[in-house]
Amino acid sequence: MESIYYVMSWACHRRCKHCYEDRFRPYNKREMKGVLAEAVANYPRIVDNLPDTMMYRDRADLDETGAPRLKVGRVILSGGESLLDPIRENVTYKVIERLRAKYADRGGVKIVVQTTGDLVTPEIVDDLLARGVWMISCAGLDDFHVNIKADAMKADLTRLFESKGMAQSGLATQNRKWLEEQGPVFSFFGATPDTWIGKIWPRGRAWDNDLSHATIDDNFCARWSGGLDFLRYGESGAEISVEPDGSVYPCCIKTKLPIGNLTEDRLADIIDSLRDDPVFQAISAGEPQKMGLADGWDEAKFVDASRTKTKSGRDYQNLCIGCDKFFEAKMGTRIDAAKARRRAMKEAAK
Repeated sequence: MESIYYVMSWACHRRCKHCYEDRFRPYNKREMKGVLAEAVANYPRIVDNLPDTMMYRDRADLDETGAPRLKVGRVILSGGESLLDPIRENVTYKVIERLRAKYADRGGVKIVVQTTGDLVTPEIVDDLLARGVWMISCAGLDDFHVNIKADAMKADLTRLFESKGMAQSGLATQNRKWLEEQGPVFSFFGATPDTWIGKIWPRGRAWDNDLSHATIDDNFCARWSGGLDFLRYGESGAEISVEPDGSVYPCCIKTKLPIGNLTEDRLADIIDSLRDDPVFQAISAGEPQKMGLADGWDEAKFVDASRTKTKSGRDYQNLCIGCDKFFEAKMGTRIDAAKARRRAMKEAAK
């Protein structure tokens, strides 16, 4: 698969007002024990149920016979904060080691560790590189991360990374050539207008703080990290998102309900069980407004359902809102039915 975005735990040292998930926050000592226990208990089964290989066929790069070339996919390890004590030693490093072992003889895997950047130290960089990390991606460079002087932090981190033999990535969602870079590399990004979350997703604290200014014309589903191509298992463009409890989503923004759970089923089986469902076909096509056509929700009804008001009472309309309402109204029984089909197939295979 080209990309898996794995949120390993909810623990974070920040409570950013623009965050798409209000569970990303500092936890007191008692709460932290539960957050850590969930992550530690689930990561072995989650990793074991990821694809047998992370090789994928790049439809944009054809060989001399016209066939898509095989490329090495990536697993993005995130949080929360992936480098936070005690997550770093007990989860992040363990997950990296398990991923490397799983794919060592299966074509390999590119491992990306995502962090805000302000917890990075020379010792941590050494630890990550010794474990074969391909990219360290610092995601805290924007005006929403308070008490961070972005330019100074970027300069300091650049010097640190380069001193360890790392090169800066040409990371850009519109330029896929960065995917071919030889590691180790580093990158910087944040919630800025030129990124794929530029207008801020209508989720979490960002929604509570009335920060999203997306309109009905901003189709997050059709962008990278949206649902676009998530059903194209084994091909370029396919990405899914995983939560600490193993819940699987077709996008980082997350549908109202998970589509499966990696502590219970293999990712390949989850995808296969949804392939013929017109709802998930519409999401994978980047056309969420069409997900309800087989259920009496024509595009006009879906677009109308995408209207709401923000917490401050401002009129707001975005397709993510329509997706939420449709999932609440229609998708519980369908997702349960897909799970039942997977159970039946397992029983039949015994």
